[in-house]
Amino acid sequence: MTIKMRAVVAEGAGGPDVLRVVERPRPEPRPGQILVRVHAAGVNRPDVMQRQGNYPPPPGASEVFGLELAGEVEAVGSDDTGFAEGDRVMALVHSGAYADWAVVDAPTAIRVPDGLKMVAAGAVPETFFTVWSNVFERAALQEGETLLVHGGTSGIGTTALLLAKARGSRVIVTAGSEAKCAAARDLGADHAVNYREADFVTEVRALTEGAGPDVILDMVGGPYVQRNLDLIATDGRIAQIAFQQGSRADLDLQPLLMKRVTLTGSTLRARPVAMKAKLARALEDHVVPLLAEGTVRPPIDSVFPLEEVARAHARMDSSEHVGKIVLDMQPQGRGPTP
Repeated sequence: MTIKMRAVVAEGAGGPDVLRVVERPRPEPRPGQILVRVHAAGVNRPDVMQRQGNYPPPPGASEVFGLELAGEVEAVGSDDTGFAEGDRVMALVHSGAYADWAVVDAPTAIRVPDGLKMVAAGAVPETFFTVWSNVFERAALQEGETLLVHGGTSGIGTTALLLAKARGSRVIVTAGSEAKCAAARDLGADHAVNYREADFVTEVRALTEGAGPDVILDMVGGPYVQRNLDLIATDGRIAQIAFQQGSRADLDLQPLLMKRVTLTGSTLRARPVAMKAKLARALEDHVVPLLAEGTVRPPIDSVFPLEEVARAHARMDSSEHVGKIVLDMQPQGRGPTP
């Protein structure tokens, strides 16, 4: 008998109203995969881009939305995956997390540490994989260095802030309101610059005594590309992970040469399983202990039941959130917060 499940798909491209909760057959794990009963799924900016028709799933991936999840293993593929029924896991997936069940490539799954609730675990994979890969591996942020994070109260921004502080770096963020700047400082940012009220290049240069930050994490793109190059420290590294204001810019690349700048970028969704598995092992070594001891916890902005996925996306579209927006598949009658 085919088991049905709730799943979120889009009817066309556009705003949150195109999202639909529909019935789909429960997927079955192939060799090397595990079937996870989803308890929570994070809502992320790439989900919004997919909804708008700008970020389709990789070939062969499910049309069901969602890039990250936390839940319990319900079944395993035909070979030894290292997981057993009942194990609590969190994972990055190509698609399919906005559903009651999802299949996960076992090498990319991470055991949820004791004490970390499922809603929080569902907010971990996408942002923590992204930040670890770009800030700590590609941009090689070191203890004692200064990190500048644009969009410092987003899911990515708060993750970068918390991990960098936990690993001994100084953190400056930009944000679009005084309330968001205050929220970033409450999370541990050393300084927060309201980019609507001040020029972040001037402010950050002053905060670093003219040197500039050692690493910049940017998801804005467009006009920020030149400003980042002008601001970055000598031998600095810029990690570009998105282009919210466009992927084109008229650039003077002289600072790239004169300051020996490394400009790097990456995406995760279409990367091979082996690469994501390597990242998962790095997170197990360096991040899971911080989650287990409570040194780092993903800030949760709001939680919605699956049926209110359109409201969750509207919250993301508003850009008023601080931290992660999460879908709770098992809310037990609890309404969204706030």
